[in-house]
Amino acid sequence: MMEDKKNFGFGTQIRKSPYFNSTVKWGATGFSVYNHMYIPRDFGSPEQNFWNLVNEAILCDVAVERQVEITGPDATKFIQLLTPRDLSKLSVGQCKYVLIVNNEGGILNDPVLLRLKENHYWLSLADSDILLWAQGVAVNSGLNVKISEPDVSPLQLQGPNSGKIMEALFGESINDLKYYWLRELDLDGIPLIVSRTGWSSERGYELYLRDGSKGDQLWEKIMAAGKPHGLKPGHTSSIRRIEGGMLSYHADADINTNPYELNLGRLVNLDTDINFIGKDALQKINTDGIKRKQVGVILDCEPLAGPNTTFWEILKDNQQVGKITSAVYSPRLKQNIALAMVSINQSEIGTVLDVKMNDKIIKATVAEKPFYDPKKKLASS
Repeated sequence: MMEDKKNFGFGTQIRKSPYFNSTVKWGATGFSVYNHMYIPRDFGSPEQNFWNLVNEAILCDVAVERQVEITGPDATKFIQLLTPRDLSKLSVGQCKYVLIVNNEGGILNDPVLLRLKENHYWLSLADSDILLWAQGVAVNSGLNVKISEPDVSPLQLQGPNSGKIMEALFGESINDLKYYWLRELDLDGIPLIVSRTGWSSERGYELYLRDGSKGDQLWEKIMAAGKPHGLKPGHTSSIRRIEGGMLSYHADADINTNPYELNLGRLVNLDTDINFIGKDALQKINTDGIKRKQVGVILDCEPLAGPNTTFWEILKDNQQVGKITSAVYSPRLKQNIALAMVSINQSEIGTVLDVKMNDKIIKATVAEKPFYDPKKKLASS
């Protein structure tokens, strides 16, 4: 299928990123679809991709993280309407992890918010159509805003050697860029926003290309600068993500999941005067308490061949009490690790449960999460 690189695809309704041809040239052999765009998901061995990430560095095409751009005189008021996190102290040049919720408090997306200028914001999205949600919310908001999807396509440069590679590209001044801050840069005529963020739980950067015609040029420049530092082409690592307890929207969270079930109450600021969509619902959930919650789980079985592709039922005394949402074998921990949603009375660490995995029943034990580097020292250092 990949022999004819230029004609690979399933029609024009699924978009190709500015880096698509480069990823195929550098060894991508499998793709998924995310935000109506192809995302590379296979460069050979997922385990080798993991080791490349944690030992050296990988470059990932994440142009699928589409941006919702919000500008205009009321942009700051409008952004606050969209998220329950208090943004009153968000500075120009700063990023924050936020939740977008509906009127019932259900999670619609968990993007990174970037503040480029006083009234200029990007929402860097997980996999859902927040552009349409934001435009719909704006219609009767009475706020003067412009909402669009700009020509912006991120790459992720992640891993312990990412800082050395960035220094080779941009000079020593890049070392001053703090965790969850951004900077506007130009690389030999290629316009970029660079942030100290990523989806790997490792040290890393995201490079937001602002001219899609320069995708292949940017990819090649980074790969060349990274060669002395062991840089490999790669894809976001399910192994490292689950080790780090990071969410994957549609798997670990969806429209029927609220922040408290995910232990993300820190992203909901109810004790302020700010108004946001879902505030009344979240106040009620916070008062009444939750009936289920996300936990880490260790699965007692042979090493999994790959991530789960269906939700596995969790049982207690033959009654369903939850589901495995993301599972994988960690070669570093030498364990099958998983994220799960379980009834609150089955969520205590050490609880032993049964998991219906395909046609067999295996034992599972509720465990601490994140499974590795719980204080995120690697990412923030």
